[in-house]
Amino acid sequence: MKAIIQRVTKASVTVGDELVSSIEKGLCILLGISKDDTPADVQYMTKKILNLRLFEDDNGKSWNKSVLDKGYEVLCISQFTLSCVLKGNKPDFHQAMSADQSHIMYNSFLDLMRSSYSEEKIKDGRFQAYMQVHIQNDGPVTIPLESPSSVRDSKDAVKAARAEARQSKEKKQPVTKSMEEPVTQGETT
Repeated sequence: MKAIIQRVTKASVTVGDELVSSIEKGLCILLGISKDDTPADVQYMTKKILNLRLFEDDNGKSWNKSVLDKGYEVLCISQFTLSCVLKGNKPDFHQAMSADQSHIMYNSFLDLMRSSYSEEKIKDGRFQAYMQVHIQNDGPVTIPLESPSSVRDSKDAVKAARAEARQSKEKKQPVTKSMEEPVTQGETT
């Protein structure tokens, strides 16, 4: 599971002309769910997101208070594109969880966020909709976060993509004669 966490002064999401959700000061979370994510990833991400110290305390000390401490809002947006692996210049989304399973996992994430914090402080977009997300980043502060299984999966996916690219490249290269082979009459090296 991957998240892009942005500290915001305000954020909103619209679908067409409809305002779906909006928040004032707080966090905007773009959440990507991969095919191997589990409820343990949901728990890890929820705990980390709610406890990240991205805000000042009352004395002006930076990086000292969490969204929980400050009582701010959180806008969560499901974003499958965070699970992409590049194959050359083309994004490949095979690491993303299927829409049906991802919807269940995303709702589980929202439920845990709400039960761990506050029902009315956690807002979200519309799953699988084409959304316009308006973010007024504060700072700017943008933090990428991956659950432990996602870090492992990402490394494995990159290794697999590189191996596939090498194999593809090797198949396309013409076979050349070795320097040790004798040159027969009429051939050039």
